[in-house]
Amino acid sequence: MDVQRIVIIPGNGCTSTSSLFDANWYGWLHSELNKIDNVECILKLMPDPVVARESIWLPYMHDELLCDENTIILGHSSGAEAAMRYAEKYQVKGIIVVSPCVTDLGMANEAASGYYNHPWLWDQMKSNTKFITVIGSSDDPFIPWAEMQQVIDNLQPECHQFDDKGHFQHSQVPEILEAVKTRLS
Repeated sequence: MDVQRIVIIPGNGCTSTSSLFDANWYGWLHSELNKIDNVECILKLMPDPVVARESIWLPYMHDELLCDENTIILGHSSGAEAAMRYAEKYQVKGIIVVSPCVTDLGMANEAASGYYNHPWLWDQMKSNTKFITVIGSSDDPFIPWAEMQQVIDNLQPECHQFDDKGHFQHSQVPEILEAVKTRLS
């Protein structure tokens, strides 16, 4: 049986390997997924971790993390935007995006990332993936639900909507693990 690769792309702000594995649910999920037979989960410190520039993250995902047509990309926050932009350009098995948004929300740092200054290519994302899953919470203090709804309306993905998870900044989120497990083949 082939090994299923899953690459976790974190949100911006993880500036060291220790902070990356301790941030939110990233380290926990990495550990849980790597316990599953024939699953290889990758979680690495991203370059340019504060601004999370598209021009740096997408080449890193391609050249260093080796995201390809057999990879599931799981992106959170800025990592969700990176996953979506990556799927515009390259074929991947699927993307699971947690707390995605489509605008810079009026924040200079988000604007500097480059994800929001050109149109979203929804049809390309759909044609370059076998599946898309969106996970979001209506009580997210950073990403208004209307932003996530635009992603849902344009991609018609599998959707996991919550009203009590905020920005998914908990040390464990079993619902994300279960959403990933349903996509393993």
